[in-house]
Amino acid sequence: MTKNNPAVNLKQLFLALQEELKARLKTSRSFSHPGTKGDATEIDWVSMLRTHLPARYQVGKAFVMDSKGAISDQIDVVIYDRQYCPFLFTKNGQHYIPAESVYAVFEVKQELNREHISYAGKKIASVRTLFRTSAPVPSASGMLPAVKPFEILGGILTLQSSWSPPFGESFKSALGELNTLQQINLGCALIHGTFKVNYEGAKTAATISTEETALINFFLSLLTLLQAKATVPAIDWNEYTESL
Repeated sequence: MTKNNPAVNLKQLFLALQEELKARLKTSRSFSHPGTKGDATEIDWVSMLRTHLPARYQVGKAFVMDSKGAISDQIDVVIYDRQYCPFLFTKNGQHYIPAESVYAVFEVKQELNREHISYAGKKIASVRTLFRTSAPVPSASGMLPAVKPFEILGGILTLQSSWSPPFGESFKSALGELNTLQQINLGCALIHGTFKVNYEGAKTAATISTEETALINFFLSLLTLLQAKATVPAIDWNEYTESL
């Protein structure tokens, strides 16, 4: 590198962002009214993801719906596709997103504990159980066949873990109590670390980051998981038309 083009310290940039997010989450917890504390925390996470994820991904709080008329619980953070989501219903300030467009859903809580992991799992399952259509896509090389919908990513975002140690046996036990539809793939307790979960049969294994690199690890892990999903299936509009 020349003097005019010094190297960028990527770690320092992420650590600065991490400290900023920590401060915002702590402020939300300290000064928000109990009834609005959760809303303030959700806004902080959504803002961070909207700012730093590639433009192809949209981020927001929403309900997820399918062509059969089923609707999920309200989800704190939905990451969904921009290209194949031409409609997003908004009614009384509430957003409704078609299930086909969803890449990932996250529950936001102040602390990571057994109750919140169980709650997050149920919210995740309310999205994964929805029906998703898939339609062929025209391309320069011809009509591409409809793809099988991938598993929607599920996760939980918190400021800290309430356990000591933060990711010990109690944490692993709580993850092990989730059924297949409730399984959490990725989570972050910003003060203590990020965890990425691998499920193999009845065995649950979690990879834990260091405290220092919690946000860096979470963001890069999320990007890797999203990248592996490629593109959401194209919506079969005929299925929605038939439900009218």
